Amino acid sequence: MMRRSREREVSLEERQRKEDEEARKRADDEAKKKKVLSNMGAHFGGFLAKEEQRRGKRQTAREIKKKTLAERRKPLGIESLKEDGLRERAKEMWEWIYQLESEKFNLTDKMNKQKYEINVLLNRIQHAQKFKKVHGKGKVGGRWK
Repeated sequence: MMRRSREREVSLEERQRKEDEEARKRADDEAKKKKVLSNMGAHFGGFLAKEEQRRGKRQTAREIKKKTLAERRKPLGIESLKEDGLRERAKEMWEWIYQLESEKFNLTDKMNKQKYEINVLLNRIQHAQKFKKVHGKGKVGGRWK
């Protein structure tokens, strides 16, 4: 009888030790998982930034326009201004708009001149090719029209 009770105690102790060991292993595994997940979370922002840079090369015109407007836009900051301050702020904004419009006009004019020059040069090339006897060589084409 003593022997059986002693064997039971030993087996109970063994079983308890095994359960404790398994619980400790599970806790260690959970800690490792949490650490890995937290590291992923910490580096995920960098991953998103890299993805954004890669996608930045293929941005649509609308996205580029939104981005540049967001960079240029200044906060109004007119909540605490009196009438004179508001007039001054309005004057600054008008001058800014005037400057942007003049830049736009200059760039549009420059673009139109370049288009005209391209057309003139294409016409000269076509005219010169009429008198060449070589067929198919030296022909210049493009999407400049």
